Amino acid sequence: MAKRSAPEVNAGSMADIAFLLLIFFLVTTTIETDSGINRKLPPMEDQVDPPIIREKNILPVVINKNNQLLVEEELVDIKDLRQVAIDFLDNGGGQGEEACDYCQGKRSPASSDNPDKAIISLKNDRETSYKIYIAVQNELVAAYNDLRDREFKRLNPNLGLSYVEAEKRADDPRTSIEEVERLQPKLDAVKALFPQKLSEAEPSKPSN
Repeated sequence: MAKRSAPEVNAGSMADIAFLLLIFFLVTTTIETDSGINRKLPPMEDQVDPPIIREKNILPVVINKNNQLLVEEELVDIKDLRQVAIDFLDNGGGQGEEACDYCQGKRSPASSDNPDKAIISLKNDRETSYKIYIAVQNELVAAYNDLRDREFKRLNPNLGLSYVEAEKRADDPRTSIEEVERLQPKLDAVKALFPQKLSEAEPSKPSN
């Protein structure tokens, strides 16, 4: 009895199918990208000599490798950091040309002269957890926003908006050009009262 020959499989189109599948996966696959902290860099300025900064106008904030928060070398709970930063920025201890007539702080001569001089210096260890680092960043930015909210409402009592709400509206692409042009000068005026001067130092290397 003659053996039946097995039918041959036509593999001529397999390469085409594989090529089409490759294109499909390339088109439909999404690639995850790392997200960072949104920051606007200050404009470049020509400075021959760096300005002299008084030590009292700098608030050093350090996160060590144990995720402990130290402000001026003293342990501080993260829930208290925002108020500490507000007290420093709003101190208004300057005299004469450096006086701050809108500051509502204690006006201690040992703390910052005015918000334009006040700088918050943030430094972390390379072993600091990312979660703590972001939490500290959020509290410091929130301190600036709380003070800007206060001044925005004081200068624009009939607007019915906080600084944060007005900024979101101005940045929304759906907002009309006329509305943006109305809000932007008001936002810029408040930013000038409390400029965000948040300096980040190079992280400390872990000790052996």
